[in-house]
Amino acid sequence: MTQRIGTAATIRRVAGIATAVLAATALSAGCGIINGTSANGTGSTPAASPSVDPKAVLLAAVPNEDDPGFRFSTVDGTDKLVGVVDPAAHAMELGLTQKNEDPKFTMNMTFRMIDDQSWLRVKLEGIAGLHEMMKLPKRWMALDRAKLDDPTDAPVYEGTDPGNTAAIIRTADTVEDKGDGTYAGSADLTRGQDVANAVDGVDIAALGEAAKKVPFTAVVGADGNLTSLTLDIPAGGKQKATKLVVRYYDFGKAPKLSAPTGDQVQKAPASAYELLNG
Repeated sequence: MTQRIGTAATIRRVAGIATAVLAATALSAGCGIINGTSANGTGSTPAASPSVDPKAVLLAAVPNEDDPGFRFSTVDGTDKLVGVVDPAAHAMELGLTQKNEDPKFTMNMTFRMIDDQSWLRVKLEGIAGLHEMMKLPKRWMALDRAKLDDPTDAPVYEGTDPGNTAAIIRTADTVEDKGDGTYAGSADLTRGQDVANAVDGVDIAALGEAAKKVPFTAVVGADGNLTSLTLDIPAGGKQKATKLVVRYYDFGKAPKLSAPTGDQVQKAPASAYELLNG
């Protein structure tokens, strides 16, 4: 299926808004603060035959709908997303943890998407009674996209490449096979909206000419699956040098995903939409 690019960026944005809302609410209520606690191997593959284009080999290693379920993580600066993709069910789970210092609490926000259906679960730790204060249940909440400010921005299943590695790899003029399953190339972040969305937190214009040759390293495991891609983004303008790291792992070992049922789920209350819409 065609990869939509947006859910990861949406969740990072929503989590930032939600944390700010929670912090303001906790401060205004004068809550007492308590101490809260919150709760990948890569293989190697033989070097590609000299007659095989390394770029084609690398693109073929990107997960597709024929792959078994797997786990993933993406690290973009200080933001880390973790989750599971279940291609057979057209399902994905994506989570982000954010910590607030004043007042001190931790928010774990998890979305589960099956096709165009989505559910949200929020877990708050560090401040007694914050769930009740925000009127947020601890169960899964079924979302109605019509109640979001921008329904087109609602988290939905986006395919099997949540880190948008294929969009990055495609921009490389050449890819070099380094042996032992390692590949290297340079991405051109100015080549279209797909790659720009893949690095949505980067000010591409500020990078100038450097945006056209951003080095990356990728590793393909012995099973032929892409296990990691690291994009080394240089400093530019006011932004510091950073790395975008995508990892795919536990192929065939990740849990299967299904719609929450029974007492695991309820309709999302108005408070959930207030949180999501900011």
